[in-house]
Amino acid sequence: MNATQEKHGRCLCGAVGISISTAQLTVSACHCATCRKWGGGPLMVVESETPPRISGEQQVRVHASSDWAERGFCGQCGSHLFYRLKAGGFHAIPVGLLDGDEAWRFELQVFIDAKPAYYCFANQTRNLTGEELFAQHGQA
Repeated sequence: MNATQEKHGRCLCGAVGISISTAQLTVSACHCATCRKWGGGPLMVVESETPPRISGEQQVRVHASSDWAERGFCGQCGSHLFYRLKAGGFHAIPVGLLDGDEAWRFELQVFIDAKPAYYCFANQTRNLTGEELFAQHGQA
């Protein structure tokens, strides 16, 4: 079993700090149209079943991006802070926010059926379609 590690980071302007505890040093990519519109490309995240610890919460803005999920960002600089399900406790934290990138492993791609043809990752990962992902999280 992997030991839990603390990972910390900040938004671009430093107004919001974020910390997570994780035993899995894995990164996932989401190729859905909403994630690509939000960030201009796939959303690369660290997944967590527990909420991140956030400092500078007064700067956090939240957008309900669907019936089931919300996206958080810094109200000062616009940095993306999290994607979270409204029910169930699932959070995805952009890996680029977190300090130290040497230990992460890219292991999962979701909404692979929505990935445009103009890019392709060379890494061998587990791939889920949108339908498979919704089934995994109990969404219909």
